[in-house]
Amino acid sequence: MNASFVAALAASRDAAAAQHYPQGALYVVATPIGNLADITLRALHVLQLVDAVACEDTRHTQTLLRAYGIDRSSSQLIALHQHNEAQAAQGVIERLRAGQRIAYVSDAGTPAISDPGARLVAAVRAAGLPVVPLPGASSVITALCVAGIEGDASGFVFAGFLSSKATERGVAVQALATEPRAVVLLEAPHRIEALATALAVLGDRPITIGRELTKQFEEIATVRADQFSIWLAEQPNRTRGEFALVLHPAAAGTASETDEGLRVLHLLLPELPLKTAVKLSADITGASRNALYDAALLIKNAQ
Repeated sequence: MNASFVAALAASRDAAAAQHYPQGALYVVATPIGNLADITLRALHVLQLVDAVACEDTRHTQTLLRAYGIDRSSSQLIALHQHNEAQAAQGVIERLRAGQRIAYVSDAGTPAISDPGARLVAAVRAAGLPVVPLPGASSVITALCVAGIEGDASGFVFAGFLSSKATERGVAVQALATEPRAVVLLEAPHRIEALATALAVLGDRPITIGRELTKQFEEIATVRADQFSIWLAEQPNRTRGEFALVLHPAAAGTASETDEGLRVLHLLLPELPLKTAVKLSADITGASRNALYDAALLIKNAQ
């Protein structure tokens, strides 16, 4: 046990024990995305209270619980991940029907947000059983709050992980180019360079990069989309760790021609030589031919 959390466990009982925690309920518990201190007092209390903890990775969760001084036997940990979620959910439902309280945690952050948990929640609700959310750490909200999105931008889009396939990723980026709201993306270290290359077609669109958020080597920077690959290459360590990215909204009145040019370019490139596709895209939409040419090269290189 980390001695720093002795007082936290006592505080969790003082702050949360008097609340009502129904039996036969699933508790969806957010856990830290890096910094252990980002756990909530209610989460600590519930993780001690429940009869079992369903989790994405039992070893990871056992380590997390022990860091807080919460002792769970291996029989009280239920493996529930993307490969067995539908089947394991039925076992959880049986326990809930028997009156047990079950918590669900993913490896980090809020379950069901680009993590397992959504199928479990849907199955439990379909069975007529209660689901209780315990909010907490989220890489999505953490990245947004430091992006500094100003003006009249309304809301945001959570796109999560784009496809690992170059062509599908390029199509997704094309769609994001015309999205007027901020867009949050997540990416793993072994794919971040490919994503940076794909996003470069967005030119001067700002991207706020959150690397290793809340962890010891946290790094936050805002760069142009076409400078993202350069930023990564400036320091070898920058391709390590987990990423949460915020694609800023396009500047009002400046995005339409470029966005439409990129859309047309993606349609023409598979059918025509590169220079011809660029010329026609520029002629049709009025977008900058130089910008479209640079985008076409990046698209071809990413395929």
